[in-house]
Amino acid sequence: MNLLPILTLSSSLAFIYFGIQCFYSKFIISEFERYGLPNFRKLTGFLQLLGSIGLLLGLYISPILLLLASSGLCLLMLSGFVVRIKIKDNFMQSSPSFIFAALNLGIALKAFYTYF
Repeated sequence: MNLLPILTLSSSLAFIYFGIQCFYSKFIISEFERYGLPNFRKLTGFLQLLGSIGLLLGLYISPILLLLASSGLCLLMLSGFVVRIKIKDNFMQSSPSFIFAALNLGIALKAFYTYF
């Protein structure tokens, strides 16, 4: 069984959800204020939506797009993890960003070894 489509679709759907939440969710708005990064909330949402679209198009159209989108989302989530550590969030608060970084790193590596 090929896990790449399942992992890619899961990540893409999650980032569509979280990307939209960056624009409308009062909780997410307050979280970005807590991080000290309120000006980056919309950019983060836009990058999440762009990355999720890149994952979907990459899975079905262009492997290089899949590699780029998953690598970009990995870097975005690693940045989020660093922010969480910097503001001294606990493990449970920090772990989602790390898990999504690892998931997208896995997608990028699988895409690389499968297609290149």
